[in-house]
Amino acid sequence: MTENGSIATGDAARDERPGSAAPAADEGRVPGTLGRTARHEARVLASYVRWLGRRPQGIGAGDRPFGYARGQAAMVYGIAFACLVETVGLVYLLRDHPVAHAVMLVLDVYTVVMVLGLQAAAVARPHVLSDEALRVRRGAALDVRVPRAEVVAVHRRLRTSDRPEPGELSVDVGAITNVTLELGAPLTRTTLFGRVERFSVVHLYAEEPEDLVRALRSGPGPGPAAG
Repeated sequence: MTENGSIATGDAARDERPGSAAPAADEGRVPGTLGRTARHEARVLASYVRWLGRRPQGIGAGDRPFGYARGQAAMVYGIAFACLVETVGLVYLLRDHPVAHAVMLVLDVYTVVMVLGLQAAAVARPHVLSDEALRVRRGAALDVRVPRAEVVAVHRRLRTSDRPEPGELSVDVGAITNVTLELGAPLTRTTLFGRVERFSVVHLYAEEPEDLVRALRSGPGPGPAAG
């Protein structure tokens, strides 16, 4: 997947101020893109356990999960099916070349496992709203903690682009977002490829956007302005 693709766009994210790191951020333990990629794949594989056990990750007492996995399910399963067809074809074409056959079989099976793992991670890692913050996620690839105190406006807004403007973070599903948050101060995140990005607007997709907007507006304190 590309860095700005519709399924996976980066590693865990963090607020730029001390003490506001995302709960899932684990940067620094293994430096470099290779380490971030390895951790991402490990989280994808671990998501199978939570998916099959129906135990979403990172939801505490009183927190509200907001899913987004259904929006990408058809695309993910379609890609997995195409990979499976390719695997069967290669098994037939390479049947007389045992070494190449074994190598390609392992690679193709691992590809199918990782593609389905994207859906497992999306189910196991929904957006999570607590009294303090909205945890915006995209599977195992992105995890941004947005303090509710920084949300100055929230809008129910349908967008059909996965290319954010400078200063925006687009957490789309199939190039679609339906909730927009405007922040009072910029946050930062580190992508899977190590680039640091600043943003003060968040576009995200939720299966129940009206409920998410309503919950953000009616939370602790005066709440953000309506859009």
